[in-house]
Amino acid sequence: MTEKKAHKVTLIPGDGIGPEVTEAVVRILETTGIKFEWERFAAGAEAFEKHKEYIPKELYESIERNKLALKGPVTTPVGGGFPSINVTLRKKFELYANFRPIKNLPGLETRYPNVDLVIIRENTEDLYVGLEHEVVPGVVESLKVITAKASTRIAQFAFDYARKANRKKIHAIHKANIMKLSDGLFLKCAREVAKGFPEITYGEHIVDNTCMQLVMNPYQYDMLLLGNLYGDIVSDLCAAFVGGLGLVPGANLGVETAIFEAVHGSAPDIAGKDIANPTALLQSAVLMLRHIDEEEAADKVQEALEKVYTEKKTLTRDVGGSSGTKAFADAVVKAIEEAA
Repeated sequence: MTEKKAHKVTLIPGDGIGPEVTEAVVRILETTGIKFEWERFAAGAEAFEKHKEYIPKELYESIERNKLALKGPVTTPVGGGFPSINVTLRKKFELYANFRPIKNLPGLETRYPNVDLVIIRENTEDLYVGLEHEVVPGVVESLKVITAKASTRIAQFAFDYARKANRKKIHAIHKANIMKLSDGLFLKCAREVAKGFPEITYGEHIVDNTCMQLVMNPYQYDMLLLGNLYGDIVSDLCAAFVGGLGLVPGANLGVETAIFEAVHGSAPDIAGKDIANPTALLQSAVLMLRHIDEEEAADKVQEALEKVYTEKKTLTRDVGGSSGTKAFADAVVKAIEEAA
């Protein structure tokens, strides 16, 4: 039997708790028996200290070469400082689809049990193009950019995924009652794509009403299709249904390249204390395994993770336990090994 080649993955541990949760996830992934070659790079403030660049040229080259990256949280300054590393990488590699599944973990009690949502967010334009300037002192103008190309592409991605995953319903979320041209174009493109998928129910909701409807009854939704800004906000809101950003995965997908990342912050206040929860990055790594067609390994990791949550013996503090990052990872590793 020919031995499978190792998967080459660009690894960005990030800062704050990033290196701790990344180390835990790498150890768990390597327990599956799948071989990886990790190319590690700093990004953000740490990279600037070393290389005088927030994203080193070598990091760009590694992602370009491998087409695959796993990324821990990187601090983004508020109201100044360097641009978001996340947004920069998404633009650079045309990672046009942000994929965020929202699903409860077994054994973890929340106010909303049995949630099963998929958030599909356009990832390259809208207000996140960063086109803003000061017109006169005290007046800042920001430009929202919506194109037919990007809107059609993300709608096609959402409907293709729905068909493949046997999802039954998609709602396009908008503010076209006010933003008649920009959000109107987004809806026009979504409606056109929907015509090719008659088996999938298509609906439209205004974004503010959607937020209220989600809090009242998230079960009325199956998949949500959103532009960049609304998607950013609503996906975080939905994460609260299942326990918060420390638990949910994230994937940024393009035609050739994919970056899988934890969507929570870098939590510098608890960095180095062995108390961070690696679940979000681990579930992102499960998505990565499925992306590279390592379904068996993905199932192993997911089942082991769910076993640890069901048993409740080695959970981290943020989900009601008392264990540390390393002990939690040890428990997941043990569950994988026992299932072998």
